[in-house]
Amino acid sequence: MRENETLQQVPLEAKNPYELRVNFSRNLPETDLQNALASGDVGFLHSFTTGSTVDGPGVRVVAWTAGCIWRCVYCHNPDTWSMRNGTPVTVTKAIEELRKYRFGLKLMSGGLTISGGEPLLQHRFVLNLFKAAQSFGIHTALDTNGYLGERLTDGDLEAVNLVLLDIKKWDPERHRWLTGMDNGPTLAFARRLADQRRPVWLRFVLVPGLSDDAEDIAQIAEFAAGLGNIERVDVLPFHQMGRYKWKELKMEYALENLEPPSVELVERTCEQFRSAGLDAH
Repeated sequence: MRENETLQQVPLEAKNPYELRVNFSRNLPETDLQNALASGDVGFLHSFTTGSTVDGPGVRVVAWTAGCIWRCVYCHNPDTWSMRNGTPVTVTKAIEELRKYRFGLKLMSGGLTISGGEPLLQHRFVLNLFKAAQSFGIHTALDTNGYLGERLTDGDLEAVNLVLLDIKKWDPERHRWLTGMDNGPTLAFARRLADQRRPVWLRFVLVPGLSDDAEDIAQIAEFAAGLGNIERVDVLPFHQMGRYKWKELKMEYALENLEPPSVELVERTCEQFRSAGLDAH
């Protein structure tokens, strides 16, 4: 794939991660896409944002990858489900962009976070970018649902300074309804990270009526506290900022009229995690 094939029709940097972006790799031959995934020389990015303070420590650059095999009913970025909606970017170009931020990121105790979509669908590209970031002295964070954690060897994990691990639901049947996938691999990855004493921030999306069951939350909190490597828990309130995307993509959205959780519910959920001995926000 030639460098000029990565030129974007719109700037890759987004004002926020909720911009609708589709079909930027629509005409890419399937063999080129598969070769890119195998080599990690090219990644498929939805966008990137700068100045984030909610995706890891300090002030961060966040690269949002395209492609996800989960189908969360509350997803605020369904345009990231298809890798072909992403813009192809060579790892060389991505590293050049990252180099521009290296001094500022270190000054602000920040770093690079790769999110999605699900970044481990493009694990070779992610690792190439993380290794380059570390060579600049930049902190790296991987935001993942953990389902494809087995793709990373123990050696690969050296390139990841922090894992932001999403645990959506404890009950397996409800988890499958909520995401379309089993939570077993996620929990297995969490245990593996704990065995290796890898730093983890747990992320929990609080959706009224779907993930707010007190008993289910208590089980997640007990599991997380028992791992011994969870540095903090981020309780992320459900919001409707991506609702318009479902309409634009002509997809049925089951949560059209659902309100965000109340301040009281958010605090009560944080307190459940704190009661288990975890630092929850």
